[in-house]
Amino acid sequence: MNLIRLRIPAVLATLGLAGVVVAAQPAGASEAAAKHVLLISVDGLHQTDLAWYVSHHPDSALADLVHDGVNFTNAQTPFPSDSFPGMVGQVTGGNPKTTGVYYDDSWNHVLLPAGTTSCAGVAPGVEVTYFEQLDKNPLSIDAGQGLAGLPDSILSMTGNPTTLIDPTQLPVDPKTCKPVYPNQYLKVNTIFEVVRAAGLRTAWSDKHPAYQILGGKTNAIQDLFTPEINSNASNTDGQDWTKDNASTQIYDSFKVQAVINEINGFDHSGKNRVGTPNVFGMNFQTISTAEKLPNGGYQADGKTPSALLEGALGYINDKIAAMEAALKHRGLADNTTVILSAKHGQSPNTPSALTRIKDSTVIKAENAAWKAAGHKGDLVAFAVNDDGWLQWDNDTSQAAADFAKAFLLAYNGKGDGSDGKAIATDIQGSAKPYTSTGLSAVHAGADAANFTGVPFGDPRVPDVIGIAQVGTVYTGGTGKVAEHGGDNPQDRDVALVVSGGDVEGGKTVTSSVETTQIAPTILELLGLNPQALQAVKAEGTKVLPSIA
Repeated sequence: MNLIRLRIPAVLATLGLAGVVVAAQPAGASEAAAKHVLLISVDGLHQTDLAWYVSHHPDSALADLVHDGVNFTNAQTPFPSDSFPGMVGQVTGGNPKTTGVYYDDSWNHVLLPAGTTSCAGVAPGVEVTYFEQLDKNPLSIDAGQGLAGLPDSILSMTGNPTTLIDPTQLPVDPKTCKPVYPNQYLKVNTIFEVVRAAGLRTAWSDKHPAYQILGGKTNAIQDLFTPEINSNASNTDGQDWTKDNASTQIYDSFKVQAVINEINGFDHSGKNRVGTPNVFGMNFQTISTAEKLPNGGYQADGKTPSALLEGALGYINDKIAAMEAALKHRGLADNTTVILSAKHGQSPNTPSALTRIKDSTVIKAENAAWKAAGHKGDLVAFAVNDDGWLQWDNDTSQAAADFAKAFLLAYNGKGDGSDGKAIATDIQGSAKPYTSTGLSAVHAGADAANFTGVPFGDPRVPDVIGIAQVGTVYTGGTGKVAEHGGDNPQDRDVALVVSGGDVEGGKTVTSSVETTQIAPTILELLGLNPQALQAVKAEGTKVLPSIA
């Protein structure tokens, strides 16, 4: 049922925060449609996955969420379709051109190498490693906190994961000669900062301590639970939590319990009563793993989930049902809006389309060709290629970028110094020769900057951006049947549903929307001003339609 809309001062009074009414009601604020917003991001969840599950399970929690809410059937996540820009977009309202965040593993041409303590005369250029490499102990699910009894004790992990980041792994600012933490790297503010400025409570759960980036420069997430997903899982003999879907579900369940504890008015540990957050939620990894693993993905038609993926969808459904049950038990169901979406999709869905290409072989050949053309040293400084091609060069001139583009488009599988052609693999893992890079287009230099929307010479933007053909995945192994990061529809077309609270349900919106619109929508739902977000102002990001 719909509630009478409450002004923010009334919300604050119920929370015992009436003394901060001025901060809570900035110019441009509207009536609040919700007291709480629960954001659920499910890596890999395509709109087609959600539609398939709902049609086959009409009495499910996911079906209720869709039928009781606004279902956006044409939503896209930012490019590159990586977890970092995808999640940053949801909480800032901005694309990488505005946030400055292109990938969790990228390159910066002006920052100094990690570990630099004396900056005079140090050559700039550094890999920016905002993933598990930052952890004090990336092999432990507590990222090096030193908890006893892991993994069962993981809910005792700190809610301030900045303390678990090893500063010697961070890039260094040449102006201050100090490490640059992820939240300091972000160019704009986040919803958590706006919500905290209004005197309201914030919480979040994600997969690495590096996700403290989401709190913005003011570290505005009061309770940030970030168990390390790439740590050694206790039941997989030294492999991480993503190598087996049952392990991923165990991992995700810790975060689900954290959210339920928060619904019940505690912090993520369930030990300290702090009140239910006004903005909170989590990221699921279960669907992403089920789409990537060789025994997962989709059936031959590219639409029907494999048994593993169907089971993973069922797991997500059950956990969302558990969260909704907790909201109902606490009497919060009618004043909480749930937003379901994804950081990214995954590609390819059709098994026969898969071609795994060993990108290290291509890069080796590219550097060899550069040297053969009379240049010293390697052309490629760094590249990250999942199912897109992002390359940063040591020589940032347009001439060098043009050389890289010409090479990548003309590459025929030779020239890496080995005998014969490089080898790719198909869905069965069978070797096959290939005679291209698997790219359909290449943007280089000024064109790459223009494609992204930044000036040529921006120190963060890739010097070369390759758009992969559907089915191309850059990996030297056979452990994946899908990836993300690219620009094709299966990477970027994701589920998006807004349901509950004062949102009028039963609507389907087929017009194109972006997941960056989640950020201003959250503020609108809480009665706060979406224009308080810097990226929203810079890009003109709109509140999602049909929410009021």
